[in-house]
Amino acid sequence: MIELMFESGEDPPPPWAVGLNAEQRAAAGHGPGHLLIVAGAGTGKTRTLVARVSRLVQEGVPPERILLLTFTRRAAREMMDRVGAATERRVATRLWGGTFHSVASRLLRTNGGPGGSGLQFSVLDPGDAGDLMSLVRTGSGHARSRRRFPRAQTLLSIHSRVVNSQRKLSQVVEEHFPWVGEHTEALGDIFREYTSRKRRQRVLDYDDLLLMWRALAASAAGGPHLAGLFDHILIDEYQDTNPIQADIVRHMCSGGAQLTVVGDDAQAIYGFRAATVENMWRFAEDFPGATTLTLTGNYRSTEPVLTVANAVVAQSEFLVPKVLDSRRGPGVTPRLVTCADEGAQSVAVCDRVLELREEGVPLEDQAVLFRAGHHSDHLELELIRRNIPFVKYGGLKFLEAAHVKDLMALLRVLENPSDELAWNRSLSMLTGVGPATVTRITTEIGVTDPEVGDPLQRFLAAGPDLAPRAGEGLALLGDAWRACPDLEPADQVEVLHRFCAHVFPTRYDDHLARLGDLDQLAVTARSYRTRGEFLTELVLDPPERTGDLAGPPHLDEEYLTLSTIHSAKGREWTAVHLIHAADGNIPSDMSLGDAGQLDEELRLAYVAVTRARDHLEVNFPLRYHVHRHALDDRHHLAPLSRFFEPVREHFEAVSSGGEAPGDGVGDEGVDLTDEVDMFLEGLWD
Repeated sequence: MIELMFESGEDPPPPWAVGLNAEQRAAAGHGPGHLLIVAGAGTGKTRTLVARVSRLVQEGVPPERILLLTFTRRAAREMMDRVGAATERRVATRLWGGTFHSVASRLLRTNGGPGGSGLQFSVLDPGDAGDLMSLVRTGSGHARSRRRFPRAQTLLSIHSRVVNSQRKLSQVVEEHFPWVGEHTEALGDIFREYTSRKRRQRVLDYDDLLLMWRALAASAAGGPHLAGLFDHILIDEYQDTNPIQADIVRHMCSGGAQLTVVGDDAQAIYGFRAATVENMWRFAEDFPGATTLTLTGNYRSTEPVLTVANAVVAQSEFLVPKVLDSRRGPGVTPRLVTCADEGAQSVAVCDRVLELREEGVPLEDQAVLFRAGHHSDHLELELIRRNIPFVKYGGLKFLEAAHVKDLMALLRVLENPSDELAWNRSLSMLTGVGPATVTRITTEIGVTDPEVGDPLQRFLAAGPDLAPRAGEGLALLGDAWRACPDLEPADQVEVLHRFCAHVFPTRYDDHLARLGDLDQLAVTARSYRTRGEFLTELVLDPPERTGDLAGPPHLDEEYLTLSTIHSAKGREWTAVHLIHAADGNIPSDMSLGDAGQLDEELRLAYVAVTRARDHLEVNFPLRYHVHRHALDDRHHLAPLSRFFEPVREHFEAVSSGGEAPGDGVGDEGVDLTDEVDMFLEGLWD
């Protein structure tokens, strides 16, 4: 048994404080009153927040009186698991924890109806919201005008920006979507009809969840009850909140709840989602008497990496000044790799990835980061040529896969028979059933007419008149829906899986692989008690991509991570390779005309740098070819990013594929030797 030794007369720390440094302990142990914790990258904010929750529980606060809000379900699960480890597992299960959207759904289902009863609704994922917007757009007639009209996804982006920023449609269009300015009046009509359709179908999109929560919290009838549910509210990543979320927090604290928020204004990079760092900057104004504490001890990165990070973020004119201090000590000097062009950059990155792998840094502990998804296109070809496996974040999301949407639609009809989109997709799965037939059936059974009665029961009782070739599928669909109501969610998925197995062979060429995804979906469903809970949680926190449900990779496999910087936030790797660090890419040339947007681009560069633990590689091409694969050398020059140019002294300078424009054969002609040799090499296997 190991005994902890303390100085004479010094009391041992309480259980929640074990392992905390002085800054973390001060934040976790802060007494009554609102608290803002400014936590720099890698300073242990999760550990601090967990310790604060653990302290509250250990000091007698009932767990169900604590609300923990995060921006991802993964973060919420991690925090509650760690609280359970620090206290008791059963204690953690009593906490209210989750994302803003998942907590909104839970509160609305238990308190959002008349007289405090639950509100019944389905949740639209972004793909379904886009489909509904497309129906409204087509039905409005504006799409048939002689002038180019914005597509459904653009309309959805405008709608979400207006709602979350709480600004007038005309202002949002003028500042962020000026190319659709002539259609502003039509957009208003479309958005009104979009809202009306959602209400008739009893469905909510992501934005509605927050709007409904705010309306409930602000209401005279439900607000006081809601504000009285919690004694303590703790929020992670507060710099990423939008105006609606800030309003919700203010209302939820009106009953006396004490608020603790953790944030880093240097990592506020989601302005395009209407998040505003202003919520963090005006915290003391919104919550008078609040205390501000800062965490600066960084446990992630070595001193050389933090030197670059501190120098980059110091260029900001807006951020709260703070300097991160490495608790890991000295390390390898970051490298600034100058490449002749994009091809040389891809070669240099692959060479360095394999070199570090041989030095003991496995592929799964390395990442290549970039500003925009298409920036990795050239590199992906080189990785494939080199047989370097990789996974890219930013591809097809799980709920965007057609076969997953098929099964989800079948479940949604059971959960909400008024869901027109779910009916459309479900009926379209039947052989020989097209849009006209779908419209006829949904009209006959009264999907959009609540006065008619339950559309599903009418469908099952009468059975629509369909062509003979659709008859077998129709019978199987009816049998599957009849069998589901009394089953557990996982068993419902299994039943509907059998129907999908019948229709998928004529619907998809790779139907066996798609059915395999649905097998894993059934496994996921076993974690949920009700179909509604399963549908809601899967929509609000979907797996990142279809492969996430395919189980762990083979033990001999390893993967390099490719990711946009936005998707990399919250993660870390031993080695980070940042590519395309040229002006116009980092920062994006779309942000150069606005000081606020330019500062957010600086914060994006800071987030990229602070993902690295030991090795930081910043790569930038000197020139970009106009035609990548053509036999000419037309190109434009690209200076090093304005964020890294002033901090060159903190890097080791490395050259790859030429030191300056004009080196090599590029300006005199094309060297075909390498092309021929690469072709011949492919013949020797």
